[in-house]
Amino acid sequence: MKLFPLVTITLLFFAIFACSTHHKEANTDMKAALDTAHYTTVKWLDSTVQFGGIPKGEHITVRFRCKNTGNEPLILVNVRSECGCTVTSYTEHPIMPGFEGLIEAAFNSEHVPVGNVRKTVIANTNTKNGTEHYLFFEGQVIADSVANH
Repeated sequence: MKLFPLVTITLLFFAIFACSTHHKEANTDMKAALDTAHYTTVKWLDSTVQFGGIPKGEHITVRFRCKNTGNEPLILVNVRSECGCTVTSYTEHPIMPGFEGLIEAAFNSEHVPVGNVRKTVIANTNTKNGTEHYLFFEGQVIADSVANH
């Protein structure tokens, strides 16, 4: 039983260290994104993605590509979806001038009504041509019985 407090303290230390490291990185990215002297420009190669039709309950992943068209590193921060049915991931390192970055949106249609859907992903960037960018994906959720016939 004497080992239990030592293990607990060690795990707590690692949890705090990991959280504080991630928090510092997020703060650094946010500060860089707010530095207007180093803003760049972005071109969205895929600002609206059509995914066609999927059976209700299926998961899909859509991708939005962007290109840094300016002279400073492009930073994507606070990339999020407007609903809980979509989880986002994105290029977290600075995107150098001339290079491309990626945002992925994983969509779960399980609790979405059957019919046409249009979902929004919002990305904040350090860009002169707007710092908040709206990306869309749309398609149709099909009733499972219709999809199987």
